[in-house]
Amino acid sequence: MKNQRREKDISDRELSAIDLRDDFFIPDLCRVQAVFVLLLLTELVCFLFTLVRPMDYGIDWQYLGLISIFGLWNVFSCAAMLCLLRTTLSRLRTTSAAIIAYTIILLSVTVYSALALHFFQLEQVDAPLLFFLRNLAIAAIIGGIVLRYFYLEHQRRAQKQAELRAKLEALQSRIRPHFLFNSLNSIAGLIMVDPQKAEDAILDLSELFRATLRTDQLLIPLQEELEMCQKYLNIEQLRLGDRLQQHWHIELTTPRLRIPPLTLQPLAENAVYHGIQPLPAGGIITIEAYEKGDFVYILIANPAPTDSQEKSRHDFDDDQKPHQGNKMAYGNIENRIMAIFGQQAVLKTSISDGIYTVTLRIPRQQDFNR
Repeated sequence: MKNQRREKDISDRELSAIDLRDDFFIPDLCRVQAVFVLLLLTELVCFLFTLVRPMDYGIDWQYLGLISIFGLWNVFSCAAMLCLLRTTLSRLRTTSAAIIAYTIILLSVTVYSALALHFFQLEQVDAPLLFFLRNLAIAAIIGGIVLRYFYLEHQRRAQKQAELRAKLEALQSRIRPHFLFNSLNSIAGLIMVDPQKAEDAILDLSELFRATLRTDQLLIPLQEELEMCQKYLNIEQLRLGDRLQQHWHIELTTPRLRIPPLTLQPLAENAVYHGIQPLPAGGIITIEAYEKGDFVYILIANPAPTDSQEKSRHDFDDDQKPHQGNKMAYGNIENRIMAIFGQQAVLKTSISDGIYTVTLRIPRQQDFNR
C-alpha cells in the first residue's frame, strides 16, 4: 500500500511538472519536431527573399546559400538560447519574458551581421550601418510576429485546457445521486451479514467519489482508471447481485500509460444502466484492454437491450434520462480524448450478435509536452 501511494505521489508530481512546463508561451524549441519546423520555415523565408531580389536571370543560388547560412545561424542560436533559458523565463511575467526573448533575437542578429561583414564579401560592405539596420528591421518584424504567434497559441491552448477541465467537472457531476443512495442501502444491508464486505464497499465508494473531486489533472495512469472502473462495478454488483457478471481481460505491457480521468467509469455506468439493469436475468459486462501497434485498445461490452426492455426500465425509473445521459457521456469523453490525443484517438460503438461494444483507442506513445 505504501509503495502504491508513493508511486501515485510521484506520478502526480510528474503530471504537475508537465503542466508547469507547458504553462509558458514560448514552446520547447529543443524538440526534434521544433528544430525541423524552424529549419523549413527559415529556408522558406530565405527562398522568398531570394525571389523578391532584383536579378537579370534565374535564381541567385549563391545569394540563397549565403542568406540561408546567415538565417540558420541566427534562428538556431536564438532557439538554443531560448531553450536553455526557458525554465528561467517561465518564472518571469509574460511581458518581461517576451522583452528578454525579443532582445535575444535582436542581439543575435547584430552579432551575426558583424560576423557576416567580417568574413564574407558583401555588396553592402561600403554601407555597414545600412546593412545592420536592414537586418535588425527584418529581425524585429519576423521576431515580433513569431513571439506574438507563440503567445496567441499559448492562449488558445490555455483556453482549450480550461474547457477540458470544465467538461471534466460536468462529467464528474453526472454520477447519479441515486447511485449513492442505492450503494449506501446495499452497504447498510451488509453490515450485519458481512461486515468485512461492507467495509470494503465503503472504501470503494469513498475512492470513487474522491476521484470525482480530482479536477487538477488532465491525465492519470490507465491502471488507476481501470481500478476505479472495477470499484464502480463492484459497488453496483452489491445492488444487482448475480444479475451483474464481470469478465476482465487486461493485457498491457507498456508501463505509465495515461488516460483522462473518468473516461471508463461513465462507459461502465452506461453498460450497467442500459445493458444489465433492463434485463431480468442480467448479463455479462466484458472489459478488455490490450496493445496493438502504436495504440492501446479498451473495449467495454454488454448485452444490447431491446427497445421494449429499455422502455420498461424508463417506466420503472422515470427520473432518469438514459439517452440524454448516454449522449452527454460519449460527447464529453470523445471531446476530451480528441483534444488531448488528436485524430489518433477514436471512440466508437457497435452492435453485433446482441452485444453492444464501446471501443476506445488511444496512442501508446504519449508525449504531451506541447
